[in-house]
Amino acid sequence: MKKVWLLVLVMFYHGFPSKGISNVSTTRPSTVNIGALVSFNSTVGRVAKVAIQAAVDDINSNATILNGTKLNISMQDTKLSTGFLGIIDSLRLMENDTVAIVGPQFSVMAHVISHIANEMQVPLLSFAATDPTLTSLQFPYFVRTTQSDLYQMSAVAEIVDHFQWRDVIAIYIDDDHGRNGVAALGDKLAEKRGKISHKAPFRPGNVTQEEINSALVKIALMESRVIVLHIYPSFGLEVLNVARSLGMMGIGYVWLATDWLSTVLDSNPSLFTTQAMNDIQGVITLRMYTPESEIKRKFSSRWNKLSQEKDPDEGPFALNIFGLYAYDTVWVLASALDAFFKSGGTLSFSNDSSLNMLRGDTLHLDTMGAFVDGGMLLQKILEVNRTGLTGQMMFGSDGNLVHPSYEVINVIGTGIRRIGYWSETSGLHTGEAPNHSNSSEGLYGVIWPGQTTQTPRGWVFASNGRHLRIGVPLRISYREFVSRTEGTEMFGGYCIDVFTAALNLLPYPVPFKFVPFGDGKTNPLNTKLLNMITVGEFDAVVGDITITTNRTKIVDFTQPYIESGLVVVAPIRKMKSSAWAFLRPFTPMMWFVTGMFFIVVGAVVWILERRLNDDFRGPARRQFVTIIWFSFSTLFFAHREKTVSTLGRLVLIIWLFVVLILNSSYIASLTSILTVEQLSSPVKGIESLATSSDRIGFLSGSFAENYLTDELNIHRSRLVPLNSPSEYEKALKDGPANGGVTAIIDERAYMELFLATRCEYGIVGQEFTKMGWGFAFPRDSPLAIDMSTAILKLSENGDLQRIHDKWLTRSACSSEGEKQGIDRLELKSFWGLFLLSGIACFIALLCYVIRMAYRFSRHSNSNPEGSSNSARLRSFFTFVNAREEEDKNMSKRKRNEKGSSRRVAHEDGLDGSTVGVHIEMPMAN
Repeated sequence: MKKVWLLVLVMFYHGFPSKGISNVSTTRPSTVNIGALVSFNSTVGRVAKVAIQAAVDDINSNATILNGTKLNISMQDTKLSTGFLGIIDSLRLMENDTVAIVGPQFSVMAHVISHIANEMQVPLLSFAATDPTLTSLQFPYFVRTTQSDLYQMSAVAEIVDHFQWRDVIAIYIDDDHGRNGVAALGDKLAEKRGKISHKAPFRPGNVTQEEINSALVKIALMESRVIVLHIYPSFGLEVLNVARSLGMMGIGYVWLATDWLSTVLDSNPSLFTTQAMNDIQGVITLRMYTPESEIKRKFSSRWNKLSQEKDPDEGPFALNIFGLYAYDTVWVLASALDAFFKSGGTLSFSNDSSLNMLRGDTLHLDTMGAFVDGGMLLQKILEVNRTGLTGQMMFGSDGNLVHPSYEVINVIGTGIRRIGYWSETSGLHTGEAPNHSNSSEGLYGVIWPGQTTQTPRGWVFASNGRHLRIGVPLRISYREFVSRTEGTEMFGGYCIDVFTAALNLLPYPVPFKFVPFGDGKTNPLNTKLLNMITVGEFDAVVGDITITTNRTKIVDFTQPYIESGLVVVAPIRKMKSSAWAFLRPFTPMMWFVTGMFFIVVGAVVWILERRLNDDFRGPARRQFVTIIWFSFSTLFFAHREKTVSTLGRLVLIIWLFVVLILNSSYIASLTSILTVEQLSSPVKGIESLATSSDRIGFLSGSFAENYLTDELNIHRSRLVPLNSPSEYEKALKDGPANGGVTAIIDERAYMELFLATRCEYGIVGQEFTKMGWGFAFPRDSPLAIDMSTAILKLSENGDLQRIHDKWLTRSACSSEGEKQGIDRLELKSFWGLFLLSGIACFIALLCYVIRMAYRFSRHSNSNPEGSSNSARLRSFFTFVNAREEEDKNMSKRKRNEKGSSRRVAHEDGLDGSTVGVHIEMPMAN
């Protein structure tokens, strides 16, 4: 025995240096020695033994496969040992110039024997060792002819993600097979933001019921209810039986068994009629997918006969998936051997002189030799591409079989039901086959433990009586959001009410207690508060916590329950209404250009119309007045002159459209100026503030400081930390000249409360960040998802707004009466217009009176009869009251009469010798 262990150490650390070549065969041999390492009394090994022997018989019975060469197989029973006996059996196989070994069955044994295979250059073709780490550069001679657990764990992780679970518990055997499989599961879950919250390893070998019970009792006290069972078929059902006795197969639990369960069910169909089925109701398991084919159907039909013939003591027994892969493995080896011989490969083995010291040992270890062309045979194996019972047998660049796929099976009643497929290319889906092009994503309905179709939540609060520790900041300002009742451990405020209201909407109770954070003298830093979650001090944080990018990297936030971006608050002053406010809608240049265009358009229309239109003809004075009147009357669409020319109408219609736009714009702007409260501030917004050199205030402990320095590149020396609204007010009132600040930058939710009673300040510019507040939970916490759903329900049913109104609605600095006063226009806004109108009326009336007085004086001069002042005044009013035409006609008659009397007097004064000539010119109208 000492010699054996010495040999193992020699092989592991020194290898087998080649000293010579013996047993060389230069032609295709009549037989080729191959070996097989199988555990005959195991669920997988019992079937694999028959399948391997059947494959050898089928190959040897067909001379065309190896061109007359026969396979000579030597099977070794490794019992249930995963270590030492496997070494001994492999060494015995090496004594007989074995060129390849089918097996081993267990991953643990494969790790050990792969070292020997590397030294002896003998390929290992394992049909059942699924440990993902075996396919590595460390074991080049290990070839897996079945699916790797890497893909099986990918399928499990996708099932977990499909049902939106995040935490799972893994139960496994603490050996290479179990550890490495669970490690692969952890990696795949991490890719989907899931994790293994607890690992429950069992020691290799015989596990007692007490050990199983102890592990499951511990698991039952944990939060996660999703359990992945990755163990051996030999005692997997025992674990599920104990779980059922502990009440862990009821509603709320999820059991995901790897392919060991489907192997047990396939190998023992009679199990469906036993009481053991009660232990696995609702369990989801996986089975490696093998497509239906004619050769598979024929092999299955003769299986009972084969199992009876090859193993009369145990047979007949059912075929399982590993039996199909064992059968295909032998055919892969036969195909590779045929290609090996066709390429000139020879069966030559090198001897090692260092083993001569073991001469005479019963194991005959001195006769072992390394397969010289083992590397060539390995390459031919990896190049095989054939279709077998399990489908396409072809190896990818990573050494694994291509197109890995699994059936997803749900155990229901006295049978099983396929609820979907998983494939590497398509993920989870339903359809006729894993790679079916018309299949839909997801799975069919599942019957879960407890005979329910409702998908389990996947977690509960731990049954160990521990309450959730909810961190709450002890604020000294804005206590409307979070505040502690003096002398108690109770908290109140807007954030607290929203949190408790959301908790009440959850379909399960949540035990919790609030834990204060801070000294109560200064506002605590929210970043430090969130870090308490990462170190496990708090299970959640409730308060005025802003959701930022950096914070989402360490915790998970719920749906925002209030929007609150950063705004700029600065002193403002109200712009008083002016008597000349009606001029403000347009700039002086706009007024000038508009007036000029009125005149220009009137002149253009006059030019275009004067030859065709009598309205635009007449004396020069009249035409000038017509131009001015026509152009400005279009402002009110009150022009009376008709346009008859085509060009004139074209110009007029375009100008009327321009006037319409000008009118509408002027009215809208003037309405805004007169009815909306006008405010002004030297600070226009964040842009002007960032480019200036003024001091800026911010709330101490908030994220605003880092945002202003990192994102807006504002120098830290310009930033002034402030702790309370009173400090805000004092700093703004003092201004930068007296050690204060020009403006405050803080979140809108705070600023709305600050401005509610301080009318001399206001928000200037736009809100320049879009953020919100949320409740913080540990990463991947399922409670964060449920709380987000509850917050959305609060928003939909109006409770969120009612809580907001309860805490955050304050009397504004302007009452409703004052607001209505702003809407009611005052005289001071319009007295300028009335003044202009009054002046125009006064000037027009004055000009009229002067004109009438002048005309009356001329009229009086033509009537020299004397009269009293009262008579003259009555005569004046009568003159003014007369129509313009009557006055003109009367004056004309008087002038005519006066002229006639002068002619008569002149004629009477002449004698007969004198001739008087009088030429009367017509008066111009």
